[in-house]
Formats: sequence, structure tokens, C-alpha cells
Amino acid sequence: MSVALDTPEAPGPSGGSAVALHGVVKRFADFVAVHRMDLAIETGSFVTLLGPSGCGKTTTLRMIAGLEQPSEGDILIKGRRVNDVPIHKRNLGVVFQNYALFPHKTVFDNVAFGLKYRKMARDEIRTRVTRALELVQLPQVGDRLPSQLSGGQQQRIALARAIVIEPDVLLLDEPLSALDANLREEMRVELKRIQRELGVTTVFVTHDQSEALAMSDRVVVMSQGWIEQLGSPQEVYDRPASEFVAGFLGHSNMLDGQVDRVASGIAEVTLEAGGRLYALVDPSRGVAAGDRVRVVVRAEKLRLADAHAPAEGQTVLEGRVEAVDYQGQAARYFLRWRDRTLQAINPIDGAPFSEGAPVAIALRPQDCVLLPIEGAKA
Repeated sequence: MSVALDTPEAPGPSGGSAVALHGVVKRFADFVAVHRMDLAIETGSFVTLLGPSGCGKTTTLRMIAGLEQPSEGDILIKGRRVNDVPIHKRNLGVVFQNYALFPHKTVFDNVAFGLKYRKMARDEIRTRVTRALELVQLPQVGDRLPSQLSGGQQQRIALARAIVIEPDVLLLDEPLSALDANLREEMRVELKRIQRELGVTTVFVTHDQSEALAMSDRVVVMSQGWIEQLGSPQEVYDRPASEFVAGFLGHSNMLDGQVDRVASGIAEVTLEAGGRLYALVDPSRGVAAGDRVRVVVRAEKLRLADAHAPAEGQTVLEGRVEAVDYQGQAARYFLRWRDRTLQAINPIDGAPFSEGAPVAIALRPQDCVLLPIEGAKA
């Protein structure tokens, strides 16, 4: 499958595509790591390549950087084909997972390295390095060695070194993965602030869905070298295009059934496990009576109430709490409904439901996403 954020020729609100991939394939011997990818990344945007290990996201980033050569296809940066252009001539800022700071150089010299390589005047180097250190909020550490800094500070210095050259594109390869959970959340905010302040086109690689959803303008979800879906964080989360996307992002319940009829944009579905529900039909994924479908409902979209609560325009399934995963402000419930286990994540208002409690499980039509079961017709 090959998808594009925009056609490479179509100008976006910030002036068109900063990066474009046309039919890009990457092979390692007989293994295809990236399958015929078409992708255009708008100038000034923050785009995340998201997926599990081995999905091709880092290989794609390395091809954009010039660290890997595409086996087929073209890569363009600001409209210029760069397949044969080495990394140091692509004007890219790159931050790796391990930061790759020079341990024997001071912070100032680490940040200044790319400017000295470009033979920039000494006064201009000092001005730019000072500005970059101020931007990452570490203006007083220029004389220190990397070993004298915390992990979070080293990450900021690596970022300063990448942005000081005023790159056309900033490439970030899992830069937060070595940080502890609290610091990762803090650095998400900082990275986004710096990207917005600079307006630099950014391509970010991660396997962490929460990072992708929190930081991105667009998310490219990848699996086995293919683009499964791309869109805004809300689009890929709320309206997954495939079972893979639904399963990879968040906690989803999946129920198979058959469409009995469609009226006024609402599909009536008889579930294989028994019972019936109603789902809003996405016009771009039309379904018809007789189609077999997989109904996807996010765990936080299942609303729990005391048993036998009124439906009030929702589908209500009668279930029982099997286990409770207390999470502070919310609880994750494992529910038994007929012969199935469902998951629900609900905020805690008062006491959470206890194990063994009977509950009413409410599903709104707009929260039920219908995926076709390919080739299936009742």
C-alpha cells in the first residue's frame, strides 16, 4: 500500500513539500524493508513515523538522511532529488537515540561542530551557539563536558547541535527512548515548543504511540514496510483504517458481525457472539446489507453503568467485571460479555466497579468503527 500526505506538487499552507518520496523501495538482499512508498511531508510540519520494531520507519528516516540508499525510487528535499547527495550536503539536522555527542569536547564545541565544518566566522559561530543553547534552555553549560550533564540535558544539547545549522529538515530517531517516563513527558513538550518556535520541518521516528499522538501534525502508521494509515492523530486514533492500526494504537475491542441494513448513515449489525449494535457508517468506507464486518470500539469509548441502565440511544450489553486495573484517575476494566472479554477504560467518579459486579456496557453508534472483512459476504 502506498499513500501520500499530499501530492508532492501540491503546495500546502506553509509552501509545499519539504520532503517527498516517490516509489521508494529498500531491499536488504532478499528482504524488502520498505515497499514502494509515496509520501510528501509539508513544509513546517511535524510528522511521525510510527510502528513496531522492524516496520521500516528507521530505514525510511535513514534514507531521507542519506545514511541508506533507496533500492528504487526518488527522494526529494525542497524539490531537489538527493538520492546521490551525501548526508553532509543535505542540510539536515539529525538527533539519534544515543545522542552521539563527542565525549572529549565541551558542550559549546559539540554544538558548534557543524558550524565549524561549514567554516563559519568565529563571531557568527558564538552567536548561533549561544542562541541554540538559549532555545533549549541550557545557556550556562557551554564549558561543561557531556559526562557532566544529565540524560535530559544531553538530549537537549544533541537537539541544539542539530538546529544550530538552521537545517531544512530535522530528523529525530527515537530521541526520547533513553529517558525515564517523567522526563520523556517533559521533553515531548519541549521538543514541540522548539519545533513550533523554529518552524522547522520535523520527521520523528518512534514506536511509542503516546509520543506520536501528543506531538504530531500527521502520523504515518507503518507495518512490515507498508504505510497502513496516515492522518492527524485524531484521525488515526478515532477512525483506524485497518485492524493493525486499531490494535497498535490504544486498547480496542473487536467484534465480528453481519450488516443487516443501513439507513440514514447508521448500520444495524448482528454480532456473531449474539446481540445487535448500531454503528455510524463512514461514507468513505461504504457498507451494505449482507457485508461481514469487524466492529472496532476503543476501550475508553465503552461506558459502564449499573446493570440494567437504560439505553438512551445507545447499544447496551449486559456484562460482568472480571478484573480491575486501577490507574489513579481512571480504571481499566476487563469485562465478560457472553463468551468474550472486553476492555473498558473509564474515569473513576467515586468508587470503581468491583470484581464480579454486573454492569451495563454502553456503546454509541459514533464510537463504533466498521472495518470490512475482506472477501466476506454472508
